[in-house]
Amino acid sequence: MGDVNTVLVTGYSKAPQGTSMYEIYKHAGIVLEINANTNVIENVSFTFITKLTSDFFERLVVGYDLSDGIDPLIEKIKNHYLAPSQQAVIVALKSAIQRYWNHFEK
Repeated sequence: MGDVNTVLVTGYSKAPQGTSMYEIYKHAGIVLEINANTNVIENVSFTFITKLTSDFFERLVVGYDLSDGIDPLIEKIKNHYLAPSQQAVIVALKSAIQRYWNHFEK
């Protein structure tokens, strides 16, 4: 398999009631593939209903360097992802990123 330089981390939050995400999944979930050497997000998957939303969100976060802190990424999401599930997405993202940093603090 060779050297693997990436890790997968997940984060979850409750989806907002009244949304398709809530009706289908009940929770918002995110999976990030992060390069452990560079802290750059290389891939992402999310519990979005539509492919367009998944593709758009992927363009927002893939390539982001977590070494720059989470706030610029959160602002980017707030400015470009205008949906009822915005806060749930942010909470799930923060959870996944915190899990990533906690792993390397050991």
